[in-house]
Amino acid sequence: MSRYLIGIDLGTTNTVLSYIDTETDAKGEIKVFPVPQVVAPGEVAEKNLLPSFIYITTEQEKKAGGLNLPWDPFGERVVGEYARKRGAEVPGRLISSAKSWLCHKGVDRTAPILPLEASEDVQKLSPIAASATFLRHLKAAWNHTIGKETGQKIEEQEIFLTIPASFDAVARELTLQAARSAGLENITLLEEPQAAFYAWLHANMETWKDAIQPGDLVLVCDVGGGTTDFSLIRVTSEDGELGLKRLAVGDHLLLGGDNMDLALAYYVSEELKKKGTKLDRMQFQVLIHATRLAKEQLLSDDSLEQASIVIPGRGTGLVGGTIKTELSRKTVDDILVQGFFPECSRNDLPVQRPKTGLQELGLPYVDDTAITKHLAAFLATSQDGEGEMPTAILFNGGVFKSKLLRSRLFDVVKSWDGEQEAGLKELSNPDMDLSVSLGAAYFGLVSKGEGLKIRGGIARSYYIGIESSRPAVPGLPPEIKALCIVPQGMEEGSSIEVPGKTFGLLVGQPVEFLFLASRTRQDDKPGDIIDDWEDSIEQVSKVETAMESAEIEPGTMIPVQIEAELTEIGTLALYLVSKEHNQRFKLEFNVREEGQA
Repeated sequence: MSRYLIGIDLGTTNTVLSYIDTETDAKGEIKVFPVPQVVAPGEVAEKNLLPSFIYITTEQEKKAGGLNLPWDPFGERVVGEYARKRGAEVPGRLISSAKSWLCHKGVDRTAPILPLEASEDVQKLSPIAASATFLRHLKAAWNHTIGKETGQKIEEQEIFLTIPASFDAVARELTLQAARSAGLENITLLEEPQAAFYAWLHANMETWKDAIQPGDLVLVCDVGGGTTDFSLIRVTSEDGELGLKRLAVGDHLLLGGDNMDLALAYYVSEELKKKGTKLDRMQFQVLIHATRLAKEQLLSDDSLEQASIVIPGRGTGLVGGTIKTELSRKTVDDILVQGFFPECSRNDLPVQRPKTGLQELGLPYVDDTAITKHLAAFLATSQDGEGEMPTAILFNGGVFKSKLLRSRLFDVVKSWDGEQEAGLKELSNPDMDLSVSLGAAYFGLVSKGEGLKIRGGIARSYYIGIESSRPAVPGLPPEIKALCIVPQGMEEGSSIEVPGKTFGLLVGQPVEFLFLASRTRQDDKPGDIIDDWEDSIEQVSKVETAMESAEIEPGTMIPVQIEAELTEIGTLALYLVSKEHNQRFKLEFNVREEGQA
């Protein structure tokens, strides 16, 4: 065991680091690392939250100085509080939502594409490089303050890095690549809803067994800045001992605080337009960030009825050169509650609109903003199969710092099952902003056998495309079947060989593999072949490669079996094994798909 057990929440909006010092914290006390960051030119402060924003400075700003940190004498990329503030004024130099881009299958996530609408002199970053920038900042800050001596440096510690439960195998691998790029090797991945639940367990170490009982079904509802994540955890009893099992996770939904900020910004913009003030594109980008700050003020302070919004003016037609307006509590309540948490039945499904052929390059946000409907759809297709209603809810994410929004979602879920005798319970979250990193650090102890571990294994079943051997038919492409290679629920640290199946592998020539996944087909077993799979299985990645071997003539078809390994750190590895030729080919996931930009 390393001296420190470190939990990192690499969030869409904020990044947080918590840790346990195993030498001094005998009872597992978890501390939050205050991250040094630039908060204003010439001013550095330590804050628990490191905003996940990168500001690319101009040459003039670099020469002026004041944006440097002790470990960064150049100040080319500013990360954190000042990056968020300054980037709101100059959005063409701001990188945000890097985590959402990291799991976007529609782009090359290794290519420098951020910010999308960059100023001409901005050197763009890839989603992997942007994510690595936040981790590199944490690494430098830790080593500058705590890790000055051998044995204390962050790269020598065990790190538990959180990801959305909805991340597929490719997004997990990319997260690991970002960590390695930052010089962090000893990484274990942990699902964010599980981390939030571990934080609750730690905060209620003496009493949690009184709060939940065998048979309880806990819904972890995590709505952060960029994503909505659902997980179901069953409380079990084995030989008189309580246990925990993660049953199901939801789809990856790009729906969260960013959408809410945009909705409020559009409302404010329309109100200004009615008064004769029309914002240009740059001013609207500033308005989005200003609206977010106003929203956060109102949701965190019940005594406020309105919050001020100030937008820099352009031109000479505005008094004082600025535009001033206000956001009222009633507006926030109406737009957020009705637009994102509307009342609905348990049978209501999210609305999907027809897609336009040509679209601007951007993040694949959901069509329907009704989080309650997405939750209803998740529960209807959850792993229990009966759409069983939860008996307890744990809220997480910055959105749920609002008591109003927690109460609305709680009441909607409660209305879906009026037959529950005991009623629905809310499990109190110790801190909506910090709980994921706190829980990740605590999981470090749990992984050493010092606590109750949530079981459940991998959240999806995985498949590989197999071309049918039927005769060619004019005008018809080859039939592709889905071969199950990894079952849902396979535990970390285990491996499997697809039984009784041998396939032909073309060696030494370019070939492609279809990598597929499903979260709803929980009964498929390794070796099962699914003919009609398009409605329940989705493509994750298309791997284009050549399996090279110096011992085998190019173009030779050799018999292979398929093996899969779910590593202890939470990633998936696939192998094509030829016992006849004593060859073992690793199938690497490709992050670039056909049609990507």
